[in-house]
Amino acid sequence: MFEKKDLIKIANMEMPFGKYKGKTLIQLPEEYLLWFVDRGFPSGQLGYLMQLTLEIKINGLDEIIYPLKGKWQGKTDPNGDKIES
Repeated sequence: MFEKKDLIKIANMEMPFGKYKGKTLIQLPEEYLLWFVDRGFPSGQLGYLMQLTLEIKINGLDEIIYPLKGKWQGKTDPNGDKIES
């Protein structure tokens, strides 16, 4: 089961590598996330959040995440980087 803070992370955490580096997880295309289903998600929190993002997108719930953007303002993300609005 996920927690509210996971949804906030999906809205604000940036992809740290690849074609979509710098995009927040919720901005990742569904097709890109599906690519990881076949090849394996990264380990740890990033992989968990990417899988959760895919579930949100598959179920058409993207719009509930967008209002959470910037909720970490003045804090750091899971990577220890400061979140800017």
